Amino acid sequence: MQKRLSRLAAVAFALSLSACGLLPDKVDETANWSAPRLYSEAKDELNSGGYDKAIKYFEKLESRYPFGTYAQQAQMDIAYAHYRQGEQPEALAAIDRFIKLHPNHPNVDYMYYLRGLVNFNDKVSIFDFLSSEDATERDPKAARDAFDAFKQVVTRFPDSTYAADSLARMKYLVNALAQYDVHVASYYYRRGAYVAAANRAQNAIQEYRDAPAVEEALFVMVRSYDALGLKELRDDSERVLQKNYPNSRFYHNGEIQKKPWWKFW
Repeated sequence: MQKRLSRLAAVAFALSLSACGLLPDKVDETANWSAPRLYSEAKDELNSGGYDKAIKYFEKLESRYPFGTYAQQAQMDIAYAHYRQGEQPEALAAIDRFIKLHPNHPNVDYMYYLRGLVNFNDKVSIFDFLSSEDATERDPKAARDAFDAFKQVVTRFPDSTYAADSLARMKYLVNALAQYDVHVASYYYRRGAYVAAANRAQNAIQEYRDAPAVEEALFVMVRSYDALGLKELRDDSERVLQKNYPNSRFYHNGEIQKKPWWKFW
């Protein structure tokens, strides 16, 4: 009897395995899609804000049809989708991969421009103006990386659709980076590090000659050299300030503003 029950149990187990084998696997709806359809569906998802699904479709497209224009376009769209998702590392990795694989692609200028945008909109960079964080604690690396990317567009692709906007963003970045250096110089001055303050202000003047922040940089130099007892350097800086900014609020008010520079109201 016991042997009979064991045989029945074995048969039942075998039948259960067979039944499991009969169950269909999860169906991939895209399995029979052509490259044009897969790209069209991915693009629709991208345009409607379905970035995760769009990336999934684009990756399948690139995997199934690795050669040709659809795969290249998918690589660009993957980078853009990550950018719209706010996924900076993934976006930059996708951009760098495309540039490395297709350095002479007709639309490589767009990828450099997109690299600039990704860094330009970095939420932890010096452009998060609404934050109350002290700007001296921020890393301007993203701003510099953005500037370099936009510069590539302007210098290498002067006729690019993105050249004009890249140039405008470069000018903004120069002003922002100059103001950042001046704020750091002011920070040093307020803490009595007068040599560091003067050097940082001088650096801003040398690197960003036409930036509005140069006015404040000169004033920081005047105050710093005065505090150090370096009369000749103080007078030289003051003469430059008076000549270039005769109505400077920094010179006439006699002190550096206490309100953080990144707050405009």
